Amino acid sequence: MRFLHDPQGYDLTYSDVFFVPNYSEVSSRFEVDIAAPDIVGATIPLIVANMNAVAGKRMAETVARRGGLAVLPQDIPFDILASMIEYIKSRHLIYETALTLGPEDTVADAMNIIHKRSHNTVVILDGKRQPVGVFKETDASGYDRFTPLYQVMSSELVIVPAGLPPEKVFDILTKKLVESAPVIDKGKCVGIITRKGALRSGIYQPLADKKGRLKVAVAIGINGDVKAKAAAVLKMGADVIVVDTAHGHQKKMLEAIKAVRSVDKKIPIVAGNVVTAAATRDLIEAGADIVKVGVGPGAMCTTRMMTGVGRPQFSAVLECAAAAKEMGKHIWADGGIKYPRDVALALAGGASCGFIGTWFAGTHESAGDTLRDGKGRLYKENYGMASRRAVKNRNRGAAAFELARRELFEEGTSSSRLYIDTERPGVEDLIDQITAGLRSSMSYAGARTIEEFQEKAVVGIQSASGYQEGQAVETNWD
Repeated sequence: MRFLHDPQGYDLTYSDVFFVPNYSEVSSRFEVDIAAPDIVGATIPLIVANMNAVAGKRMAETVARRGGLAVLPQDIPFDILASMIEYIKSRHLIYETALTLGPEDTVADAMNIIHKRSHNTVVILDGKRQPVGVFKETDASGYDRFTPLYQVMSSELVIVPAGLPPEKVFDILTKKLVESAPVIDKGKCVGIITRKGALRSGIYQPLADKKGRLKVAVAIGINGDVKAKAAAVLKMGADVIVVDTAHGHQKKMLEAIKAVRSVDKKIPIVAGNVVTAAATRDLIEAGADIVKVGVGPGAMCTTRMMTGVGRPQFSAVLECAAAAKEMGKHIWADGGIKYPRDVALALAGGASCGFIGTWFAGTHESAGDTLRDGKGRLYKENYGMASRRAVKNRNRGAAAFELARRELFEEGTSSSRLYIDTERPGVEDLIDQITAGLRSSMSYAGARTIEEFQEKAVVGIQSASGYQEGQAVETNWD
């Protein structure tokens, strides 16, 4: 990447910069390969942040199915974490997990789970796990919540046999005028597929381990017996370990990385957060393969306003990526990503992946409960991982006095309401949006891979009004 003009001597955010189009021989977005160029090998350069209200088992399987990676939070008790990893590893590489109930279950039971997944369908199974009907939210109209599902479900089923190519599935669903259908293998339901899902399975490549199972990462903190924690999560089947703390350039972080590396010489280790070249080098020398960059730019983070500590994210990415590249390693850009352009800028600046939290929090797949406001609109609650709410959850077993003392020191928003976008209600919808923008950015630069993008991208510096000029404006033309 090169600058169109000389940098002005101060640090830059994503909003401060823009891409300049180059001569390009890339004639189609689909000529572009957006696989991440790091040791994790994600087929799309997107990582879901280890936030309690964001990264759970539904998020992890959905994102991995499309080629990204989710990092499960460090606050999850180990017995629950083990069951979550086992669940994620058991999910199908192509078919979405079906929401299932029995014919005698009620409308209330169905409505309690239907917003957990974007396909908006509950499959009704008999005792042999064979589909006998499907339930959509609209089927509840005119019925009370105690009505059994066999009275309201649609029994005119469209069934898709397992193993059909995506194009064939899409044609079947289109001709039958349905958005989704159960997938059957040997008479039993093994999942559900939608028309969009069939399209996506022909575009995205799942992120799978050597056994053909979806990959997942796990975060661990730098306190306590790090070696024992690392050994435990590796035994559970974690594919990547993220050693995570707000201030990554400290002695305990370096010791923690070395402890994890002593457990397994090959496991990919991600460590952070930092914002300087010196910190990046120190973490890599301790054993990190990838360094997580960003202090203060997160939507739920108040570190900069509370402490004055941090750094504008684009400049932090540039400096840390250059230091990592010198050592043959990579960085992830954590924070400040609000639009597809920000992902593209982070990658052009040298990151191998963009690390996204709050943007994904308001989706069906995020770990938070789906709630309704007084107007009936669906929303999720999100909170920062250094907020009072997160501190309270993280220290459940602490004595009351000690817990109260820790709660005095918070650096994050404890509650934020994120409405589910009716146009893009699922994380896959956002992935489509982000990757489409990224592919276009790369084609404008004349780059077919992220490595080429990092070489060819030209970036200019703009004023606040320049940034504003690039935003779409809703106008009524009378």
